[in-house]
Amino acid sequence: MKAIKEQVALVTGAGRNIGREIALGLAAAGFAVAVNVRASAAEGQSVVDEIIGRGGKALLCISDVTDRDSVAGMLVAIEEQWGRLDVLVNNAAIRKEAKIDDITAKDWHDTLAVVQDGAFFCTQAALPLLRKSPQAAVINIGGLTAHTGAADRVHVVTAKAGLVGMTRALAHDLACDGITVNCLSPGMIETARNTTSSPDTPKHHAKHGPLLGRRGTTQEVAASVVWLAGAGARFITGQVIHVNGGTYLGA
Repeated sequence: MKAIKEQVALVTGAGRNIGREIALGLAAAGFAVAVNVRASAAEGQSVVDEIIGRGGKALLCISDVTDRDSVAGMLVAIEEQWGRLDVLVNNAAIRKEAKIDDITAKDWHDTLAVVQDGAFFCTQAALPLLRKSPQAAVINIGGLTAHTGAADRVHVVTAKAGLVGMTRALAHDLACDGITVNCLSPGMIETARNTTSSPDTPKHHAKHGPLLGRRGTTQEVAASVVWLAGAGARFITGQVIHVNGGTYLGA
């Protein structure tokens, strides 16, 4: 499914793993893509170069989504480059594990800031452009544990659960503008961080598994984002779409 000619998407936290694949997937569907990273400029540039190498259009946007002024500057750059924005994917997140006794105030606030403040600041700053689009969509990237809970992740689970509430509230607020707002909730996805041999694999992954008997791929998550961003999903808003191979059912 090809995007409307010259349609533009912004993907936050797009330097690696799921964010990277979402950016590549949207580019393959015909979107020009603004690739956001906070500090990993080399990773972001690698995504931009890959999109351009495949014949697409991309722009590197180095911006801290927890900083309102930084986000505003990013949206100005996108408008100057392409004059429009049609799809916003709020993917940036912090997912560190820690026991409740060890979580500092900084850990707590940093996690909520990236996930919740970031999604709010980016959505608010993007509204003037999104409202001009004939097919605008906001897609928040949630997580399985926001619905099941998990040990050693109270800050992450709280942040992602709040994103679900934000999605539903924004669906009400933006419906009059024709902007759809949905939350895509991946679970048990094979990434560089979540391989079975990685020391960073979340502990709850050892206790639960997909009904389909395998982990999902970042490409499968990206395909769901492309669908939510496209013409076929224009009557879907305020929803949580689970992409986890049935893990939620067995959690």
